[in-house]
Parts: sequence; structure tokens; C-alpha cells
Amino acid sequence: MHAENPAPQGKARTGRRKSSAVITVTVVAGLTLAACSSGGTGSTGGTSSPNAKTVACPTGTTATAAGAPTAMPSANAGGIATAKTIKKSDTGTSTVIDPTGAQIRCPASGITTTHDITYSSPTTDGRKSDLKLDIQVPTSTPGKKPLVVYLTGGGFVMADRTANLSQRTYVADQGYVVASIQYRTTKDGATYKDAVADVKSAIRYLRAHADTYSIDTGHVAVWGQSAGGYLAAMTGATNGEKSFDVGGNLNRSSEVQGVVDEFGPADLSKLAADYDTAAQQANYAPGNSAAQWVYGPGTKKSIADRTSEVAAADPATHISSRTAPFVLFHGSADNLVSPSETLDLHTALRAKGIDSTRYVLTGAGHGDLSFTGNTSAGLPWSTQETMGHIVDFLGQHLK
Repeated sequence: MHAENPAPQGKARTGRRKSSAVITVTVVAGLTLAACSSGGTGSTGGTSSPNAKTVACPTGTTATAAGAPTAMPSANAGGIATAKTIKKSDTGTSTVIDPTGAQIRCPASGITTTHDITYSSPTTDGRKSDLKLDIQVPTSTPGKKPLVVYLTGGGFVMADRTANLSQRTYVADQGYVVASIQYRTTKDGATYKDAVADVKSAIRYLRAHADTYSIDTGHVAVWGQSAGGYLAAMTGATNGEKSFDVGGNLNRSSEVQGVVDEFGPADLSKLAADYDTAAQQANYAPGNSAAQWVYGPGTKKSIADRTSEVAAADPATHISSRTAPFVLFHGSADNLVSPSETLDLHTALRAKGIDSTRYVLTGAGHGDLSFTGNTSAGLPWSTQETMGHIVDFLGQHLK
């Protein structure tokens, strides 16, 4: 059961724009969001001279393993089942891009950020959790603004809502309210059903408090990466499925008008389909976090077989005429989630007549892996060119 707070709570920080910040992107340039190992509760934006319009995007104040949201399940406790070899996947229905060039720039001011808003208080196995969100509202854009709900990764075992601050700030500056949410994971004894319910609960909560945060309730998108990409896909695919609407604000809709899925899993029985035998064995190990995500805590089962439970956890199974438009992204060198995962979902969406576009980033890996010592892995995901594709998608479907 969910019990949701009737009114918003949190700590607000407001910045006023000294001069209009204009970030130039090409028509097809757009926004792909990486997993920045960043967080904290500092104000958005960076520091610069008074005359500067934009600055390097903020990386937060917590230089810890917040980048770990991109880590995928492994048979080894705390480890990552990385692949040594990656089978080349078909790009015939995708757009291949070279993710190089200038990095994004963010506003020095002009965004109001409110932290630590409790949006839901569900109970899992008898334990209550107060789920929080942080929200960014651009002050330079008048009136109601479209909403983008951000879902961090975390291998189904963590959900650090402070991650990816730089890209979230960039998106907010394009005229969107951006809410980054915490959701339940296997560490809470939760399954994918609980986490999808959390996402939909947050969407209903934000629609219920639209006036407080200047939200246009008719234009909402979900955007996630890795495990968050999976949840974004499940949320958009299950538009209209009432079984996931649990808790408060049930008089509000949880449907979304767009999905941004970055390197997210889909059919978990094929999570490591493109990889070498050792990586497959680790990812399909009985009882690992992916298995718990489907079957629940304490399971001894594996996700290697597409059982009815694994099939029900696949976004493709839920596609209907109400499913939202998708844009999907994957790095050709992703060694944590098989690139064919987003390809298969993209193919399934198109087969059902759903608007879907997929981009493959040549040579890009699995988002920001700075927590592993690889400080350059996140760069392809935060270029102006890559980011522009997401902004373009949001503009098409939310404005």
C-alpha cells in the first residue's frame, strides 16, 4: 500500500538569471542524458563571472559512487558483470551518430530547485519507505511547463536521485520542469512491479501539485538510464494499465506522452545476449539482483529462461495503442547491457505502430563509469550533439 503526502514539502533554492542564457543546438541536436556521478543539495548552476551566460554544468557536491547507478547486476556481490566481447548488432533501423564534440553548457542561474520532497510512503514487507524527489523549475520560462521525470540507474539495487545533475540542469534550462525521483529497489525487498508503481505514483503526485511547480499536466515524459531506462520503458509501455496505479492521488493520471530510454534493459532473459560466455553466466546467475527484481527477495531462480514472470517484466509485452512514443539510445561498446536490448524493444514498438527512434553512439559505453576510474566514459553522453536528440524529441512530443 502507498500513503502519499497531501502537500509538497522540501527545501527551496532560487536563482535569478542575470542575463538570458541561450544554448545553441542544431535542429536535430538533442539531449541524451548520462549518469553523472554527482549529487548533493547545492543550488543548481555553477560559478562564473557576473557577465557569463552559461557555465560548465554542475557536478554536485558528492563525489562518491553516485555514478554507480549505471552498474548492472552481477553474480558477485558489489561487482559488475562486464563483458569482454560484444557482438555487433544490427543498426539498419537505427541512426548511428559519432558522439564527439563540445560538451553541454548550463545556466549560471535561472532555475529554482526544491530538494527532499516526499511524494509517497509505501510499505514493502512491513517496512515503510518515505520516497523523495528533487525538482528543478526554470524561472526564465513563463507559465506552465512540460514535466520530465528522471529515473536514475542503479542495477536494480540503488536509486540515487541526486545523480546526473548536469544533464538534468541542462534539460531544465530548455524550458522543462525536471523531477528526479527515488524509487524502491531490491535492497528494499521490492520488485519491478513496486518500482513501476513508484514512478507512476510520482507522476500522479506531481500532477496533483502542478500549480505549485508550474507544471503543464498534459505534457509529461519519463527519462531514464540503465535500470532507470528500463523503468521509463515500463512506465510508457503500460499507459492505461491500472494494476500499476497504487497509492494516493488516484484521481490523477499516470500516463506519459514520451519516453527517453538510455541503454536500458528490456527482456531480462536476453540481458547478456551479445556477450561472451563468462558475462552471460554472471548475469544469469540464480538469485542475483536481476532475478530478485523479477521474482522477489530470496529467490533461487535465474532470469536465463523467459518464464511467464520474466515475460511480464518485459516492456514489449505491454505495448498497446496507448503506449507513448519512444526514443532509445545505446552505445555500441556497452559491456553491461547488451545493445540488442534497446534494438529488440525498438523493433517491437514499431511492429505495433508506436513511434520509436533509436540512436547508436559509436564507441560509447554504458554511461558514466567514473566510479570505476574511467573518467572519460561519460563524455559521449553529454555532448551538445548527443543531448540535442533528446531535447528535439521532448520538443516534438511535449511542446
